[in-house]
Amino acid sequence: MLENTPENVDIKKKVFVNLDNLVKNDDTILASSTSCIIPSRFTETLKHRKQCIVAHPVNPPHYVPLVEIVPAPWTESSVVERTRAIMKDIGQAPVTLNKEVNGFLLNRIQYAIIMEGWRLVEDGVCSPEDVDTVMSKGLGLRYSFMGPFETMHMNAGGILDYCEKYGSNIEKICEEQGESRQLHDSNTAQVVHDAMCNASVPVEKLEERRTWRDKRLAALAVHQAGQED
Repeated sequence: MLENTPENVDIKKKVFVNLDNLVKNDDTILASSTSCIIPSRFTETLKHRKQCIVAHPVNPPHYVPLVEIVPAPWTESSVVERTRAIMKDIGQAPVTLNKEVNGFLLNRIQYAIIMEGWRLVEDGVCSPEDVDTVMSKGLGLRYSFMGPFETMHMNAGGILDYCEKYGSNIEKICEEQGESRQLHDSNTAQVVHDAMCNASVPVEKLEERRTWRDKRLAALAVHQAGQED
């Protein structure tokens, strides 16, 4: 079952109490499509709370395949695995949070971009139109094929090399934005580097991957040139 009601925790509590009473077995997955409310806020008192999970699709789901899978602290691991499997079977691209966090992944990343764009406009650095152009004609094109970590991986000799070359400058800019984390000489850099080498491409094959990226960007440019505004 997938609940889809307004983003109101009181409404979701009532709906899930009703769903909890309807369920007569331990196999039914009780999922919510909430985009930002962590599941522990509306499932804690339920008899079948171990079967509860968030499966947040991105609109429009028939074109954007991402689904955020967010278990509560008491959600059984088998429920997480089955939910991921169902989403993959219907052609979606699930990502799983290891623990609850407000806003999940997509909105937290999206809000970081929105807030920095807002700050730049408010401080008189640029116009709102220029912020949108940076995304639609720059970062957005690149990120349509690769995420920020793979982009880092390919813009240098891997993540570790990128952090060594650019980490201190990134940290300084992020300090101006209010918070920064250490990139170079950090355990996280090694974790991300290993993940990119395993999931994306090893360092010795980066040039091949760059060729793939450039072909995809060229094809996208041709496609966009043929579209009406």
